[in-house]
Amino acid sequence: MVYHESFQTVKGTINWDDPMYKLYEKAKKQGKWNPADIDFSQDRIDFQSLSNEEKIAALPLVAGFSAGEEAVTLDILPMIKAMARQGRLEDTMFLTTFLHDEAKHVEMFSRWQQAVGVGDMDLSIFHNDSYKRIFYEALPESLERLNTDDSPEAVIRAATVYNMIVEGTLAESGYYAFRQIFKKAGLFPGILQGIDYLNMDEGRHLQFGIYTIQRLVAGNDANYKVFIDYMDELWEHVIGYVDYLSALGEQQKKLAPTKRLLEVDYDMLRNYAVKQFNIRKNKIDRAKKYNSVDELEKALTEVES
Repeated sequence: MVYHESFQTVKGTINWDDPMYKLYEKAKKQGKWNPADIDFSQDRIDFQSLSNEEKIAALPLVAGFSAGEEAVTLDILPMIKAMARQGRLEDTMFLTTFLHDEAKHVEMFSRWQQAVGVGDMDLSIFHNDSYKRIFYEALPESLERLNTDDSPEAVIRAATVYNMIVEGTLAESGYYAFRQIFKKAGLFPGILQGIDYLNMDEGRHLQFGIYTIQRLVAGNDANYKVFIDYMDELWEHVIGYVDYLSALGEQQKKLAPTKRLLEVDYDMLRNYAVKQFNIRKNKIDRAKKYNSVDELEKALTEVES
């Protein structure tokens, strides 16, 4: 059985101008950080200085990220396979760095949990039904489909839940929350450094998802509808999880009503999540004005040059 009929690099070269190749170049330059090099010693001191109520208040965000990073690491492989089957060499090259990034993110949170003394704690107690719908069900379900179906609809749904919802809405809101809560309190310099690295990596990942969906919705109303419908379907669970975090925060306030180190404005967090969700939609909306992928790519090239 012949699995390959030809190879791009013996008939020509890598497309150096391809948006995905440019992301690959960025990843090689920017993705050199090592989780093992982050010093969590002050984070351990900070964590031990918190009251029991404050310790519990600090953990739901970590629980969301820790499992979330593991989920996206485990679930990204079908996207790599799908791009490879389609002969999208530059996409596949970038996705090798993408997977490496996600593995480092898992490592970073696991090292932090061990360093502060909660490595053996079951943090899944902070995963509500909305969180589970996204990370335990929708994410693996949509990505697994790519193993047998790499149609435009399947690719759009996979990139929507992975890049636009998990990374572009929930993770972006989580970075914001970490900085608002811990940086404001002068706590956890180690994990904040890690968050900065994650944020930089996820910026590249988001660009992959945005372009992948944009090229499929340009000049195609049916594909655009697939994107919008799935975004709206998942939003119920996004906001369900954000509101759950708010409820946990309010519960902790009642248990410890005196002034605490950790102060969280959950209305601001909710508004930030709404903003990020709408930004992701608007990014894809822009592709609707182009009648073809060629028009879209020409426009992207002009913006970059």
